[in-house]
Amino acid sequence: MEIKYQNLRILGPAILKVKIPVEIIIKLNEYVDKIAEDKSKLKKLNYGEGLVGDVTQEFLLELEFVKSSGWLDFLGNCSKIYADLNEGKKITKFNILKTWIVRQFKNEYNPTHWHKGHISGAGFLKVPKVLGDTFQQKKDKKQYRGGNLQFIHGARMFTCPSTLNVVPEVGDFYLFPNYLMHTVFPFKGTDEERRSISFNGVIDEEIYNVYGK
Repeated sequence: MEIKYQNLRILGPAILKVKIPVEIIIKLNEYVDKIAEDKSKLKKLNYGEGLVGDVTQEFLLELEFVKSSGWLDFLGNCSKIYADLNEGKKITKFNILKTWIVRQFKNEYNPTHWHKGHISGAGFLKVPKVLGDTFQQKKDKKQYRGGNLQFIHGARMFTCPSTLNVVPEVGDFYLFPNYLMHTVFPFKGTDEERRSISFNGVIDEEIYNVYGK
């Protein structure tokens, strides 16, 4: 599987931007649409209580589907690239703790948070054509951040940014260390869905724990 990637070192922690293959996006969206219409399965897979977001639906992906769709292999390969580029080491272990879907609609948001595990990721399966605007944007033309993903690390200082703002685009997926704080802004002006997918995974402890035992 060929993976297109870009290693971002804008903040302290590295962030790997990759492209989800189109065939996997199609499988994921078909799966989500099917689960969303099955109330009993949706109740079984509900993950809203385990997450901090104020959103319409958050549910887990079934392990069998994660394997058959190619999603597991994709995440494993991306994690190998991520560790190799940024630590110069080959991982021999990769296990998913959880992978889940977030269905976000207007006025909903995900507050600042971090994840469990070693490596985490978040990306986009559906993005509204319009995300609205703000009073600030109308007044002084500031960049609108509705629906955006924002990574946060450290303090804003001379030559040192503390945030990285990500405009959602279908197929874009970002891997980052579990401790990297991030948030998702609310949006407005549309009834369309912003659909994202995330995961938490673990790799070799001796690679993740840079201080050793």
